[in-house]
Amino acid sequence: MTWLAGLRRRVRPLDPTGLPLRPARLRRVGAYTALQFTRGQTQSRMLGDAPDQLLIDYTRTMLAALLWQPRPRTICMVGLGGGSQAKFIHRHLPGARLEVVENHPGVIALRREFQVPDDDARLEVVLDDGARFVATRPGRYDLLLVDGYDAGGIPAALSTVAFHDACRNALRPGGVLATNLFCVDTAPHLERLRRSFGAGNVLVVEEPRMSNQIVFAWAGVAPAGDAADLARVRAALPAAAHAALSPSLERVARALRLRGVGVQVDA
Repeated sequence: MTWLAGLRRRVRPLDPTGLPLRPARLRRVGAYTALQFTRGQTQSRMLGDAPDQLLIDYTRTMLAALLWQPRPRTICMVGLGGGSQAKFIHRHLPGARLEVVENHPGVIALRREFQVPDDDARLEVVLDDGARFVATRPGRYDLLLVDGYDAGGIPAALSTVAFHDACRNALRPGGVLATNLFCVDTAPHLERLRRSFGAGNVLVVEEPRMSNQIVFAWAGVAPAGDAADLARVRAALPAAAHAALSPSLERVARALRLRGVGVQVDA
């Protein structure tokens, strides 16, 4: 029995390309459920009584991508995690189809523990390599949300010029990418994004109280971030969703306005 237990500990899950992964672990503390790959490092967190609530600030900031596309038809998410954004989108954006690609079979196996809805006409969760998945879907998405992390940080496959080119190509005209940069040297990532999208089509927004930067990169013209843009998003969202996102929408809108008058906003 001890030998079998030790063998199970040594056998690691594999991603779709054959690379070994740390096991995905579930941890419950009080009313909260967390996803971890390494003890003490939380990848996602859910409040059991409100499973689609966006508890972590940066997840709300990423959804300020709605300023570019208030009524998206098709959304791609790279990285399921605990499914916070997936659940929020599925509940509050009934006109959108969401395609989620996750490379960790253990994460997908925990989807019911995190109350991620079953696949239906508006939601599909796919086990695949995120870079490979995005590269095969040119011109498909209005919003592309990239928050793919493993135990070591951002995977190498999501850190290449080819991946960022594929992200640009996967967007419809007017589409936007929102990506989370956490505790990494952001300069190489920003250089690649500016190379793929154009220097004028990248906006970096610092996350207050966190070590995250949210980067928006788009194909086409950026919104002005004015009252009309905010009104369009308000009209497109249910009241509860707008209330949850309003501070983030206003903060990103302000960054867009400052950008429009030549003020540096990504320092």
